[in-house]
Amino acid sequence: MHIFFSGIGGTAIGPLAHIAQQAGFTVSGSDKQDSLYIDYLKKHGVTDIHIGQTREQIAAVHKRLPIDWYVYSSAVTMESAQPPELAFCQEQGITVSKRDEMINLILQKNKFKLIAVAGTHGKTTTTSMIIWLFKQLEIPLSYSVGAKISFGDMGEFHEDAEYFAYECDEFDRNFLAFEPHLSIISGVTWDHHEIFPTREDYQQAFQEFISQSDHTILWQEDAEYLGLRPGKDLSIQDSGNPAIHQIKLAGQYNRLDGWLVIQAVHRATKQPVDKLIQLMSKFPGVQRRMEQIIPNLYSDYAHTPEKIRGGMSVALEMAEEKNQNLVVIYEPLTNRRQHYMLDDYGDCFSGASKLYWTPSYLAREDQNQRIIPPEELISHLPDQTFAQAAKRDQHLKKAIQKHLDQGNMVVAMAGGGGGSLDEWIRGNFSR
Repeated sequence: MHIFFSGIGGTAIGPLAHIAQQAGFTVSGSDKQDSLYIDYLKKHGVTDIHIGQTREQIAAVHKRLPIDWYVYSSAVTMESAQPPELAFCQEQGITVSKRDEMINLILQKNKFKLIAVAGTHGKTTTTSMIIWLFKQLEIPLSYSVGAKISFGDMGEFHEDAEYFAYECDEFDRNFLAFEPHLSIISGVTWDHHEIFPTREDYQQAFQEFISQSDHTILWQEDAEYLGLRPGKDLSIQDSGNPAIHQIKLAGQYNRLDGWLVIQAVHRATKQPVDKLIQLMSKFPGVQRRMEQIIPNLYSDYAHTPEKIRGGMSVALEMAEEKNQNLVVIYEPLTNRRQHYMLDDYGDCFSGASKLYWTPSYLAREDQNQRIIPPEELISHLPDQTFAQAAKRDQHLKKAIQKHLDQGNMVVAMAGGGGGSLDEWIRGNFSR
């Protein structure tokens, strides 16, 4: 079967394309722009990829080798009312779907038990921690994760595995397409406002997802936020449990994510909690989660207040250990989010000696919304004295280099993909 993946450079579609190839499918795909993720796929054998998403391009692929199934990213239909690729496939009678149908086929065909990681923040790190523990225990695991990891591929298929670990995103209500054997909720705070217009809509979606799961592990705070009552299908965890501090990882948020994973893997494998704590303490981290680019310069995938606070907790611990000042460069992810988040940043960046705020990374935008400039976003901070608007240009590059020369710790926080602050940092400072 020939499967064509549209938006193949995305952090959800890309790993799935890699899994499909390993599972024996013929894979091709497209994206609107080139990216490091596409380079990654090509290096891992998924080479039939073109840039551009026109009718003519997909017609040429179909003529060369007929497409049986067109799997597309949610962004494809959000960015265009009539995507040319989708229209072509519908006219040709090609099966079309989003990624959930493809994943469910793999789950059902191989009788995998789904371990789903959902939540507003921490999904990628939490999923990566599951993968880490299974690999350390030498237990086969199929999985999909939305970031590059040093201890495996972004997606792996093992037909003899019992479990499939999946980063189950709530965007476009994707996670409601699944009925997990075991779910982990890493944290819940209202997000994706264009999909969930009210806080209650968001809460209701998580309540529905949990009701579809055989068993769910989550924090007491999130259970209360979602209005859940204790039951045999819930493992409600106390974030004040002193045992959490036995996990030797930088950053309280990392330790919290690690504890949820330990509980899940203990439940799935019956391995002793003490052993899992020791293995978790050696977790090497994930790309773009406080990833070192060069000495003292880091990239972190932070773009909501909770993610920023999590990244700051790690960065401040690291900077304090070396007696360094912390400098942050921040690129918000999407302008549409900022219309809801203007007053939510609060003291997110507290502890930084300097904050450079760059224009928002634009994706899936509402064309009727005005673009909020960095200066306006900064004006909503309770303390604006350490923050300044900046552009990704030579002035910012020189400022970053000056901070590095002074021995400061510099962290670029950005959630975007191709053409983001993350790629700009790598292009200007990677060795």
